[in-house]
Amino acid sequence: MELAIFGAGCFWGVEAFFEKLEGITETRVGYTGGFVENPTYEQVKTGTTGHAEAIKIQYDPNVITYSELVDIFFGVHDPTSRNKQGLDIGHQYRSVIFYSDVNQQNVAERKIKEWTEKGTFKLPIVTEIEPATFFYEAEEYHQKYLQKNGSVACGI
Repeated sequence: MELAIFGAGCFWGVEAFFEKLEGITETRVGYTGGFVENPTYEQVKTGTTGHAEAIKIQYDPNVITYSELVDIFFGVHDPTSRNKQGLDIGHQYRSVIFYSDVNQQNVAERKIKEWTEKGTFKLPIVTEIEPATFFYEAEEYHQKYLQKNGSVACGI
């Protein structure tokens, strides 16, 4: 199994989408890319910790590739919106790919170029590409939130 970490706005909707895909063996939502240790949702939502709401995806690369996951990532949110997805505004809702190795970094950079050349979006892609840092799992009530609570307004 391998891991992918993406930030695409509100993590509830992103998790609900990815967890349904064949080849995804586990999803966890949380916070990464910031400078505060053990942040809470209450801290992250203020935008002062540097963290992004993110999803950590465990997947079987024999069923779904990292390249395919990045394509799906671009399809489920607006990568042209800086620090905003729908009603969610702030750096904690940024579009970001957290890479764990040079291969993931290269794929992310290549995919931004491909999606730009395809002209899918009218505005430039502003997705950040950052090295993965410690991933803090969100509080349990955030895990599989939409499964537990039904559909709610979310930034995607």
